[in-house]
Amino acid sequence: MNTSARTLLGFAFTAGDLLLELDADGTVIEAVGAAQALLGKAETTLPGTAIADLIHETDQPLVAALLATIEEGRRRGPVPLRLARAGEHGAVLTLRSLPGNGGRLSCALTGGPMPVRPSGDGLYDRNGFEAVARGLGEAARATGRELELAMVELTGLARIRAALDAKAAMALDAKVGGALRSEVGALGAAARLGDERFAVVRQAGSSTTSMAKDLSRALALVGEDVVVSAQAAPMDSASPSRLGRAMRYALDDFIAEGLKDHPPASMAEAMNRSVRRTLARAGELGMAVSQRRFTLAFQPVVRLSDGALHHHEALVRFEENASPFAMVRLAEEFDLIEELDRAVVEQAVRRLRGDRTGALTLAVNISGRSVGSSPFIEGLQRLVGATPNLASRLIFEVTESAAIDDLALANRHIQALRQAGSLVCLDDFGSGAASLAYLQALTVDIVKIDGRYVRDLAGGGRDAALVRHLVKLCADLKVRTVAEMVETREAEEAARSAGVDLGQGWWYGRPADVPEQPARHEPLPVRRMGASESWR
Repeated sequence: MNTSARTLLGFAFTAGDLLLELDADGTVIEAVGAAQALLGKAETTLPGTAIADLIHETDQPLVAALLATIEEGRRRGPVPLRLARAGEHGAVLTLRSLPGNGGRLSCALTGGPMPVRPSGDGLYDRNGFEAVARGLGEAARATGRELELAMVELTGLARIRAALDAKAAMALDAKVGGALRSEVGALGAAARLGDERFAVVRQAGSSTTSMAKDLSRALALVGEDVVVSAQAAPMDSASPSRLGRAMRYALDDFIAEGLKDHPPASMAEAMNRSVRRTLARAGELGMAVSQRRFTLAFQPVVRLSDGALHHHEALVRFEENASPFAMVRLAEEFDLIEELDRAVVEQAVRRLRGDRTGALTLAVNISGRSVGSSPFIEGLQRLVGATPNLASRLIFEVTESAAIDDLALANRHIQALRQAGSLVCLDDFGSGAASLAYLQALTVDIVKIDGRYVRDLAGGGRDAALVRHLVKLCADLKVRTVAEMVETREAEEAARSAGVDLGQGWWYGRPADVPEQPARHEPLPVRRMGASESWR
């Protein structure tokens, strides 16, 4: 078969708007088709051009991975990507290597919409990936396609990355992202779940052994010590809600435990494995709550005007250093959160009753789910009301870890707590999408600013501007503000300059077994308090 016949046969396998023949290095040898319409270039100008130069720089690592893994007789793609021409132009690329063609590649580019994917390395985070994967699952059911969830582990990658400077680390991330996206195809997505763990939704068909081999070849220059392993489970759940749960549990299991000796036969099996492990933990949590096998740690919260103690936050601590955040999320998942919140408040009330000075004030966390429960609030009122003047020494911090379904009902409950004499605080403001909606719907006394904003406050810029505007908004609403994660003098000064009222963090003291006075630093100039600031 002569060269022209081979070229035409390659084009037949990769029909598209623009057909290219490439050498083994990805340089265009011949071009036929709508080059002007697709690329803004005449087809006669394309020979001698590297295919990568026709692709936007964000997708060049993807094309490099495809070229590195193409083998004789094999097809790679179709994959959506962005073109290099000015403006927003998308295309779908397919590669084919015909047997006996001397290493030449047939390539097709077909015009298409701009692909939607995260910036940077093109990989989704955990939450974005779950949302996209559910949508892909629904689309696949509608079109009769079969998808699978592949979980990929790149052992040794974190160590190699840690030895690089910032620029080289970004280049490595782009290379890894391109390699994973080369496995996605036209109907799929890829995500970074950790330093060495990744997930891919793709059309079912090729083996994970082949996938691991392709990734190893695409990442060959990263480091010889990177070991690629992969497992996949069919996305065979019958309903979107079940698929969502199965996806969440399967990813949880992979993140926590890594790949198994025996891969799951289906998403249902992957879910069941994680459910069994989670149920065991839930049983342990239920016993810990019912038997009060937890303690409270106390961290001081100070007035930024003079550094004096305002109150302590009571933080729950479980045995064996179990993560409080993970345990709280588990309690919410299995409807144990009201019992946990009640037990924590009981412990705080016991501590307040034992304080003979009457000077101790404690803040306790209650879940958004608990604050929407009438039985929980009624029980809280009975508990606190049994001791005179106790309510005024309690601050309830409403967390956003669980969504509040009925804001009007929650606000009525909050007002009942405030009328009894307690202050109410919105915790971790800015950590969730509902923060502003909560501030609009719930009348509270305090807003605690999420630590990720406070941490970068001293550097100015976008986060500092956000905090200043939030503080002004709260002041207009006669709501006080707390900066959490104040860990340095610079952070304290920045929070104080922004107008924040209270501070909490290691700068004043770490959580301790007993309420302690905050660390005293060199005196700060006293800020004159306005009439609206005469609060306890």
